[in-house]
Amino acid sequence: MEIIEFNKLNTVLGKFVSELRDVNVQQDMMRFRRNLERIGGIMAYEISRKLEYAYSDIPTPLGLAKANLPDKNVVLGTVLQGGLPLADGIRGIFDSCGNAFVSATRTYSDGEGASVTIDSVSSPLLDGKVLILADSVMATGTTIVSAYEALKKYGTPKAIHIVCALAAQPGIDNLIQKLPVSQTTIWCGAVDPEVNNHGYVVPGLGDAGKHCFNFR
Repeated sequence: MEIIEFNKLNTVLGKFVSELRDVNVQQDMMRFRRNLERIGGIMAYEISRKLEYAYSDIPTPLGLAKANLPDKNVVLGTVLQGGLPLADGIRGIFDSCGNAFVSATRTYSDGEGASVTIDSVSSPLLDGKVLILADSVMATGTTIVSAYEALKKYGTPKAIHIVCALAAQPGIDNLIQKLPVSQTTIWCGAVDPEVNNHGYVVPGLGDAGKHCFNFR
């Protein structure tokens, strides 16, 4: 399983992650959402470099031009609701992708982490497709694993890209155990070392849903 941690690279994405974390910048919900969108767009561009490409003839007013175009068989899976802004940024790059949605309820219990219930799932067929699965923050990885298991009834993708602005090492370890290792790439802005008893990434950024949508 390949893990791409942008915090270890020299890119502007690190600035957007730092603002997601900053307690002062977090007061601006619009900027918080916009930073997630920008992170999604950058990661989508990087994912596009791993797709299969083929040349096509494109008609212009004066003739035909050769264009090297990516595989169209991309499905973007969004974990509701926290993954919405991140997915909006990804969709801005893959504007003709198929779309899947997974509604998940997380129940937190101090000392026992989070349990996840999948409320609903919808998706196009996934056989032979490239699945991009987006959630804003991955703590224990339980939500991502549950979402992937729920999507499996729609078929087997040829490649899986997990996209999150922030991840915790326990979550990555969980995905390594439960997702197809040879087919999966994890893209994250940064990897933090731990998850606390309430299921939050530490040092993390707090409650992403609250910062995005003022959830209580």
